[in-house]
Amino acid sequence: MPRPVTPASRQRVTVVTGASRGIGAATALRLAADGHHLGIGYAHDAEAAEDVAGRVRAAGGEAVTVPVDVGAADAVDRLFTEVREAFGPVTGLVANAGISGPLGRFTETDPEVMRRVVDVNVTGTLLCARRALREMSTAYGGDGGAIVNISSAAATLGSPGEYVHYAASKAAVDAMTVGLAKEFGPEGVRVNSVQPGSVLTGMHARMGDPDRAWKKAEITPARRPGEPEEIADAVAWLLSDEASFTSGAVLRVAGGL
Repeated sequence: MPRPVTPASRQRVTVVTGASRGIGAATALRLAADGHHLGIGYAHDAEAAEDVAGRVRAAGGEAVTVPVDVGAADAVDRLFTEVREAFGPVTGLVANAGISGPLGRFTETDPEVMRRVVDVNVTGTLLCARRALREMSTAYGGDGGAIVNISSAAATLGSPGEYVHYAASKAAVDAMTVGLAKEFGPEGVRVNSVQPGSVLTGMHARMGDPDRAWKKAEITPARRPGEPEEIADAVAWLLSDEASFTSGAVLRVAGGL
């Protein structure tokens, strides 16, 4: 039996959450180079999101920007509806939106920070996956597709002394990845996860330690932090026909950690 290949006539339409900066922005640009039309979901920074969309269009691609709180089901529905109205049926999702809160000992972490991290990283990823699956699953009239959840190497390292709550939320992302892959594989949807290690993004400054990525390089076998584009390349492969037999995988892109 030949492997499934996306028909040339089928436009790839991919929603990327948290796409105004960092890994999300790099992923949107990488997917645009592969011919995807992009739905760029962002939380707050409309200017940054429009900048990413402008770079996509300058490269010959198409993009629409939509503000979204992924922890709110109605906002997630609006995101997917607007992308579908702009470009047609959604064929892919990169669930990248995520937060960590400040670095620190677990016992000193504000419970409200924990709740918000779970709301965005876990509930938000579940809500985005639910809507994407209702778009793509053959059981709902879709033509299939692919989901890539952005997890973290923290999911298995635990991140003691930094953000155990965040690590726990990313372990949940990997668990849902495996479960969804098994449930929806027969309905034409592949679901995979990427676990980045320490990557050069603005997230470290928002956590309270702008130099953290370089500090982590000391314990990373590659002896350097990753670049957002290196994570984007892994995501692009998982969304491509080259990964047609890959589902339920948790791909670590962490320099050997």
